[in-house]
Amino acid sequence: MLRCPIFVFVALQSGRTAISFTPSNVGNGNAQRSFSGPSSKSSLYLGDFFNFGNPKEDADADTAAAAATESKVEDEGYYDEDDPVEKIFGFFFGKKEQAPLGMARFGKERFPEQYPATIDEWAEPVVGDTPEMAMLRPLLKNTNLESRNLRLTYDANKDGWDPVKFHSKVDKQGGAIMLCTTNTGIKCGGYNPKGWVGYGEARGSIAAFLFILGGKYANASTGAPGIKLRKVGGPGLAQMDMPETGPQFSPDALVISMAQGNPRLARSKLGSYYERLPDGTNSLFGKDSTAQLKELRVYHGVYAEGEYIPFTDAEPFALY
Repeated sequence: MLRCPIFVFVALQSGRTAISFTPSNVGNGNAQRSFSGPSSKSSLYLGDFFNFGNPKEDADADTAAAAATESKVEDEGYYDEDDPVEKIFGFFFGKKEQAPLGMARFGKERFPEQYPATIDEWAEPVVGDTPEMAMLRPLLKNTNLESRNLRLTYDANKDGWDPVKFHSKVDKQGGAIMLCTTNTGIKCGGYNPKGWVGYGEARGSIAAFLFILGGKYANASTGAPGIKLRKVGGPGLAQMDMPETGPQFSPDALVISMAQGNPRLARSKLGSYYERLPDGTNSLFGKDSTAQLKELRVYHGVYAEGEYIPFTDAEPFALY
């Protein structure tokens, strides 16, 4: 009796099913005979049964398309041939896709404000900016406002140094950048990625930052208009959004309470929630922990009618 075990190997290649037949040991009765020599393997693709055209050209086209896709994936940074971990996972599971299951990948370019503020790159000018907007624009690199047109939403000298008037202008407008000018001429402020809503909550964001414009921190050769100070200690308490006060970047980093009797008073203590200055100074106002403001303005992004504006409501389940 002739026994002929046959191993069947099924694989998926380029979206088609391949069936391979490889002969093994053949025996007759009790006598076992082994055959050695050139081995052969034939592959049949299910699509080949219906391909009466030119299968070779189709196969070449599939190969070329796959190569082009792999090249694009590597060029766009979704797969790194030099990364040993990616090579191992790529061997077993295939190379990383740009949009797996149709979903865009999470990354700094798509979601820039999930990362700390960029401090060594500067945004390009935007047509339509006023001189003051153009001065602030470089600070907005890798933010949601980087290339979006800006509009002045609050001017304390025109709208009033009052918490109620402040919130009536800025609440539910999305992320914003604020510029202060002290009586001594210091220009400083902060970027609030999640804006204000006036619900009495602490709004966290790792992308928030404070800044000082001009002076020794400006560098024409690099395009730096000043210095940016990142949020530290995680995203929590980046902004204290209290309806009874003016803007507060953390409980102490930059606080403008707009209290009755002294509404222009600003306080600053760096280090706990925002970085200190490079020389260790722990105030935006230099040696002074407080300053009197002569100007305070807030800019928001311009959104088309019906366009979604992010962060216009409370965040009850946010981790602060």
